[in-house]
Amino acid sequence: MPSSEPTTTSTPILADLFALALHDLPLDSVHAKSAELRNSLAHLLESNIQLRPFAAAGDADCVEAIAENELVMKRFEERIALCRAEVERRMGGSGHGLEDDVVKVNGDKVNGVAERGNDERAAAEVPAQSGRLTDEELRRRMEARLAEDNAEEDDDGVHL
Repeated sequence: MPSSEPTTTSTPILADLFALALHDLPLDSVHAKSAELRNSLAHLLESNIQLRPFAAAGDADCVEAIAENELVMKRFEERIALCRAEVERRMGGSGHGLEDDVVKVNGDKVNGVAERGNDERAAAEVPAQSGRLTDEELRRRMEARLAEDNAEEDDDGVHL
C-alpha cells in the first residue's frame, strides 16, 4: 500500500543537464535563474548562521542541516558559474550583468573566503566588482543583525 506521506528527498539535476537546459532559455531567463540562485544562497547562509550556535552546543540535527546546506550552496555556486558561462558564450566573453562572486585571493579562486592551514577560514578583504556585497561582508552583516535581534529579546526561547 503506498504511503500517504510525501517524500522529502529529491535528486537535483546534473550540472551538465543544467548547462544544456540553459542553452534553450532566453538570456533574461538565464539572468533570472542566476538571481534566483543567489537569493537561495543568501537564505541558506542566513539559515547556517542561525543554526551554528545550536550545532556548537551539540545538536546533531543542526550539524546535519548545516552540512546539507553547505552541499546545496556548493551546487548553487556551480550553477551560478554555469549561468555566467552561458551568458559569456552568448555575449562573447563578458559576464554582461552577472556579478563575479568568485574572486581571486592570492591567485586562488575562492568565494569570498581564503583558506588557511588547519582548515581555518579568514575573511578575504576583496571588494565585490559590482558594488554589491561580498559573501564575507554579507555574512558579517547578517551575523551583526542576528546579534542585535538576539540582544533585544528578553526570553531564552527558541524562535523558528
